[in-house]
Amino acid sequence: MLINLGRLLMLFVWAFLILNLVQPFPRPLNIFVNVALIFMVLMHGLQLSLLKATQPKEGPPLSRAQQIRIFIFGVFELLAWQKQQKRPR
Repeated sequence: MLINLGRLLMLFVWAFLILNLVQPFPRPLNIFVNVALIFMVLMHGLQLSLLKATQPKEGPPLSRAQQIRIFIFGVFELLAWQKQQKRPR
């Protein structure tokens, strides 16, 4: 439940940051939002690359869809992924 709320919040954050690219905000705010967008892309990219680097070679690889979801939703998707990995099969 809370993970889904976090995912929804992350979608709103992405929408706010991308909206600034389409329709720039007033002068001091648009610079801050551009910096926040760059920071978010870097942090989510770093998060995804660290996860991929720590995956065991013999384990199942991350699919392209999982990678995109982890990049977009960040830690919320990682928490859901971790919970799914701990489930007995």
